Amino acid sequence: MNKKTHFGYKEVDEKDKSSHVGGVFSSVAENYDIMNDAMSFGMHRLWKMILVELAAISDKDSVLDIASGTGDIAKLISKDFPNTEIYMTDINMDMLSEGRDRAINESFYANCHFCQLSGEEIPFDDDAFDVITIGFGLRNFTNKEKGLKEMRRCLKKDGRLLVLEFSKPLNPIFSKIYDWYSFNVLPKLGSMLANDSDSYQYLAESIRMHPDQETLKSMIIEAGFSNCKFYNLLNGIVSIHVAYDE
Repeated sequence: MNKKTHFGYKEVDEKDKSSHVGGVFSSVAENYDIMNDAMSFGMHRLWKMILVELAAISDKDSVLDIASGTGDIAKLISKDFPNTEIYMTDINMDMLSEGRDRAINESFYANCHFCQLSGEEIPFDDDAFDVITIGFGLRNFTNKEKGLKEMRRCLKKDGRLLVLEFSKPLNPIFSKIYDWYSFNVLPKLGSMLANDSDSYQYLAESIRMHPDQETLKSMIIEAGFSNCKFYNLLNGIVSIHVAYDE
């Protein structure tokens, strides 16, 4: 019997989710940056800057960025820490190609490597990285627990994992406004800017199906990290989880 999981609000076979998600991101890849700016009023750039600050990166660290997309996080790290080694990765080749082209066009490719890979099956040795980052990618995993364990395996003993993801608003009134915006405005923006309302309907649904802050913290601890703390941004619409071992 095939195991089931969620693709947005739909229940699908686990084996099929990655292809469904792949279709979404292949569809939005070309307009991904425009849509991110429109959906978040540009705030996603600030959130990624905060993630890099919290990462406490040293200049010669080796960094794995999972679900790199168009390379926002890698660009910030490359600019501030030119002697790091950054592995820009994505499971979706269309998204990875957009990120690679941007790295070349905006000249932050010198210390970047580009790899197509799944965050649930990371093809690197144990203890390979000082820092692992993932921005707005974990909610699209078929098996989040497996992915988190893989990230723990690939981190050095004193390494850090940083997960930037949409989460659950703390204020009930704010939460209702956010729901209205997500399900009424986002698909219309997707239709106007990218001619693709269905993909942005999925993105709104996938946010609602993602674990809340405390649940994700527990999942990270269960994956093998000894410590995890999270920081709520914009009333908890977004959170950054920082995990490490003492």
